[in-house]
Amino acid sequence: MNKALAVAHKEGVSVNLKLHETPEKFLEKGLQRQGSTREEIIAFIKRAKTKTPGKPMLPANAPIAVVLFAGGGGIEAGMVQASIHPVVAVEHDPIKPRLSQAIAHSHHRNFREYGCTVIQQTVQEVARSGFIGFPQKPDYLHASPVCANFSQAHTAKAGGLCETPDDLSAAQAVAQTIQQLRPRVFTLENVKRYLSSQSFAIILNALESLGYRVNHSIVNMADFGLPQARRRLVLVASLDVTLTLPPTSKQIGWYSAIAHLIPMMPDSQLLPRQQQALSQFIATNEPAPLLIERVGGRKLTKYKPGYLPANTILRSHFTDHKGCNRNKFADIWLPDGTVKSLSIQAAAILQGFPSWYEFPPQTATAGSIIGYSVPPSFASQLFAHIQKQLEQSYE
Repeated sequence: MNKALAVAHKEGVSVNLKLHETPEKFLEKGLQRQGSTREEIIAFIKRAKTKTPGKPMLPANAPIAVVLFAGGGGIEAGMVQASIHPVVAVEHDPIKPRLSQAIAHSHHRNFREYGCTVIQQTVQEVARSGFIGFPQKPDYLHASPVCANFSQAHTAKAGGLCETPDDLSAAQAVAQTIQQLRPRVFTLENVKRYLSSQSFAIILNALESLGYRVNHSIVNMADFGLPQARRRLVLVASLDVTLTLPPTSKQIGWYSAIAHLIPMMPDSQLLPRQQQALSQFIATNEPAPLLIERVGGRKLTKYKPGYLPANTILRSHFTDHKGCNRNKFADIWLPDGTVKSLSIQAAAILQGFPSWYEFPPQTATAGSIIGYSVPPSFASQLFAHIQKQLEQSYE
């Protein structure tokens, strides 16, 4: 039995292939529709068959890092890929305590072998307690403050920024962490509207008052090889050198990133709104694989053809307003009429997670980890680039 089919059979997943059609032929036809050359198709199939790499081994002298608002460890996954050792991660959301606890448990499961301690307290609580157990002068300190009140959907509904006292106290706690620990490098990631907030100004003022050289900009992570359009504020600051962001690269379409998984995804049916989106596309375009969202009310087009990066992946795609699992959150339509339900595994790839990361079985928890996370593939590029600049500054 073919390896892909064997995995599907073992997991009880239906594979919608014609009897005479192998998974490789299924993929080949899809890539041909994308205009790929024979050489590109062969290289892609070989890559899909490549053995899954294991977790990175960190050297004994690896730089150490502290992470605030850690979530499930997206930034940490990028760190270890760049040979950086996360030693302390702070994760607790008092607004969603049960979800936060489940996410913290997933973090522990994935990074316990690196000896990373997960502190289930808010950053404010950690600051008030005096940072007990935290290393002084770590190589890296990262923060991705809670972004809910700065997101596009929330600000549109509220008619502008709706910064709360909790947002401000979180920023003050981040500033206090910087002042107390004095990391060599500080990094921050958030939604782009965070740039205009008082919270960001608090953190920025703390960095500048301590002599950090700060560089920040809004980037589209699709420009760094992520198969997803994801615009975020990224800040890098150092006491030693003015840091830059990594060089950009060619954008990747979502289809080529996950095509090898499509035969193993469960069958699905389009909703009426998805059918409308499909009709809208094929009325003016040649048929091509489409990734069509099932949920959400954003103004952006509800579909993306396979040669483009996917739309921004959000936590709300995976849970309803009560926080319960959505069994289906997006569908893939193929020109032969096949419709597949996008899997968590595929969503994780679109978010840049490495294959070794273990997700919990609950869709809401796994989807929250994906939607909340800094894409690990971007994080690994960022930290590897920073490491290179720091090494060059000592030459």
